[in-house]
Amino acid sequence: MRLTILGGGGFRVPLVYGALLADRGEGRVTEVVLHDPDGGRLDAVARVLAEQGSAVGGAPRVTVTTDLDEALRGADFVFSAIRVGGLEGRADDERVALAEGVLGQETVGAGGIAYGLRTVPVAVDIARRVARLAPDAWVINFTNPAGLVTEAMSRHLGDRVLGICDSPVGLGRRIARVLGANPKEAWIDYVGLNHLGWVRGLRVAGRDELPRLLADPALLGSFEEGRLFGADWLRALGAIPNEYLHYYYFNRETVRAYQEAEKTRGAFLRDQQARFYEEALRPDRSALDLWERTRAEREATYMAENRKTAGAGEREADDLSGGYEKVALALMRAIARDERTTLILNVRNRSTLAVLDADAVIEVPCLVDASGAHPVSVDPLPGHATGLVCAVKAVEREVLAAAESGSRATAVKAFALHPLVDSVNVARRLVEGYTAVHPGLAYLG
Repeated sequence: MRLTILGGGGFRVPLVYGALLADRGEGRVTEVVLHDPDGGRLDAVARVLAEQGSAVGGAPRVTVTTDLDEALRGADFVFSAIRVGGLEGRADDERVALAEGVLGQETVGAGGIAYGLRTVPVAVDIARRVARLAPDAWVINFTNPAGLVTEAMSRHLGDRVLGICDSPVGLGRRIARVLGANPKEAWIDYVGLNHLGWVRGLRVAGRDELPRLLADPALLGSFEEGRLFGADWLRALGAIPNEYLHYYYFNRETVRAYQEAEKTRGAFLRDQQARFYEEALRPDRSALDLWERTRAEREATYMAENRKTAGAGEREADDLSGGYEKVALALMRAIARDERTTLILNVRNRSTLAVLDADAVIEVPCLVDASGAHPVSVDPLPGHATGLVCAVKAVEREVLAAAESGSRATAVKAFALHPLVDSVNVARRLVEGYTAVHPGLAYLG
């Protein structure tokens, strides 16, 4: 079975390859094709993968290419993890937004919109190529903003594109852990959009254990989201939000923390990874050892400003191991081998949430088998969550419309309608600022 990884020179690709190395089942991935427009990054990552696979018999064969069509032909699965504009673009997204006093995070608020406007045209081109060159392939999208990009690609690939994210997986794992439950045996009632969802229940043997967690301040303070949001707020919500909702619930404090930080997250990662890619090609260095040290630093500093604002302390060791690669592997196994499982995925809504139309991509538990992912029926969202989901989905639709039409006015509308942008004039200045620094937005007339 052939897996093509778009963004194959990306820093987290070794996580995916590591998961593949652990899969010894029949019908496993035997060939990995890495595609990236940057040949140097491809070579660096290929060195890491070679070291990973050297001690494992039967490791999937790795090839690299800068030719997109060549990478797609013959693929059974396409894993998309591209970053249009690179980390320099992410740093610019943060800088332009913070200068206007609004959030520049890569998936939330102004930064997420700017990233989406750059990424959607590229993702749509990829979807069209997949439909033409590998019509039987399944596309697993990890490209951010994941829900928005998955919806853009679904307009050309239908249900054969599925979005994944490790945030819901990590959240469910942490809740189960503090409740003394096995995460593999727990049913997580999670629903929303990507980076905008809530755990409303966690059932073990048919019993909802979430009320026990919400009633116990000591338990609530014992895991990351409890410390991040505070026990009182979680009890008021009656649910556990995805960590990214901290940007909404504590927006003023978070923007101030990002403005006061020595470096934004994007600038930190840009500089850190530049060092990694330079050193990883040195013949006297172990590329794998260097990658592991760099990843440990990266994970330990994740959402550091938010944790500082909340006084949440350092991340726990169990939360530094990622998780999206395990979701990707489980998804491929379920489809390729009909190993039925339940995963939280970004899929078309169909009739799952009545407040959204059938084609809106949502993040929800799905039953996955050889025919794809099937969203599970869920209870309606409470009013406060419904309002936020509908508002952000409306913004996503304006981003898609702007990317399709090239309309600058529609792009302004997307920024202005976002709950974290507080002025139409700010929205206009954001569009001016982003089009000035991003050549990829030249299509906005």
